Amino acid sequence: MLSMIGLIGGLTLLIVLTLRGVNLFISAPLCALGVAVTSNVSVLAGDANFVTTYMDGFSGFIASWFFMFLLGSMFGKFMEDTGAADSLAKSIIDKLGRKQAVLAVVLACAVLTYGGVSVFIVAFSVYPMALSLFKDANLPRRFIPAALTFGSVTFTMTSAGSPEIQNWIPIKYLGTSPYAAWEVSLVVACLMAVMGYWWLKKMINKAVANGECFESRPDDPETIVRDLPSPLKSLIPLLVVLSISFFFHEEFQQNALILALLGGVLSLVIINIKHFHRPQNAINEATVGALLAIGNTAAVVGFGSVAKITPAFEQAVTAMTGLPGNELVGAAVAVSVIAGLTGSASGGQAIALPEVGPHYLEAGVNPEQLHRIVSISSGALDSLPHNGYIVTTIRAICKETHGAAYWPIAAVTVVVPFIGLAIAIGLFMI
Repeated sequence: MLSMIGLIGGLTLLIVLTLRGVNLFISAPLCALGVAVTSNVSVLAGDANFVTTYMDGFSGFIASWFFMFLLGSMFGKFMEDTGAADSLAKSIIDKLGRKQAVLAVVLACAVLTYGGVSVFIVAFSVYPMALSLFKDANLPRRFIPAALTFGSVTFTMTSAGSPEIQNWIPIKYLGTSPYAAWEVSLVVACLMAVMGYWWLKKMINKAVANGECFESRPDDPETIVRDLPSPLKSLIPLLVVLSISFFFHEEFQQNALILALLGGVLSLVIINIKHFHRPQNAINEATVGALLAIGNTAAVVGFGSVAKITPAFEQAVTAMTGLPGNELVGAAVAVSVIAGLTGSASGGQAIALPEVGPHYLEAGVNPEQLHRIVSISSGALDSLPHNGYIVTTIRAICKETHGAAYWPIAAVTVVVPFIGLAIAIGLFMI
């Protein structure tokens, strides 16, 4: 009982500290320490002590995904520095018009995310354009994080064919492909996109009706006028990423994403080399951004690793894997809860799949259906306030507070994916 209280209390405290603005590198290990102490896990002594367990989870995640984060960060930063991201964004804007500010931001994020750009880098790249669009449309800027996250981590991140790691982690454990159950995935992605956009627009329109508007700040970035590559030249590197991941995923599995992103980076350099603005700064910022992104995620994975060795966690996994009824429902619940505990879709999958994957495969669950359910379900409770991407987008990129910006994010990145998950399970049961 004390272990369960400690686990729930540690997660609650982590969320509260995050909402209050405490750094994840401080709050995550602090809360993990509380979970360990209440579960009689030694802090320093023994093989499975708190320090060793936390750092194993922290460093293990970095070791497994560092090159994906680094290449994804470089790809995104090169897209930004060459103006390729702006070119694609402006192309979308030209087609839709500036009055469709929210739709333009969501679509720009969706294109970049499905093209293989790390969700962290998508937010960095699209934010300047989003700020300009929201300013021109006189929309409250506190909704920019919701627009960025909705376009990045919902109907694109977990969909079939997506090069994002949330769609690739299950391959290692289930022997599937990134295109697993693509028919159902396509239906669910479309429904999530329509539903989430409608809800986001409704929230923004309500805020405007209540008198909210855009408020400028002294530190807002200046828009630099410069020669941009053509939309076609900007799109080719994205197609390179998608093509390489498609042709090599069976041979290299998870590592195909490294090859795909490397191909994207090289094609960007070759095609748009004359459009580079500050290449050395772009490389430096990309490496720092990659470390920040993977560090924030690894910090909460460390929390999940400590939680995993507690009696409460074992009881929770046993209860979830033993849920009566449809196995896909059980898998969805298990992955959702563990992703919520870790505050990370990728981290939650990395912890949950070794536990629940073999269990459900032995039960005869279709691996492609399980892949898609695991992917979609990981993208719901992962977006709790302590998620590394959420923290980075709200605080570091948009310079907002959780109090002002988080609840619209919760609507479109927690509630909407849960609805999509329910629809996917229903379609698989038909």
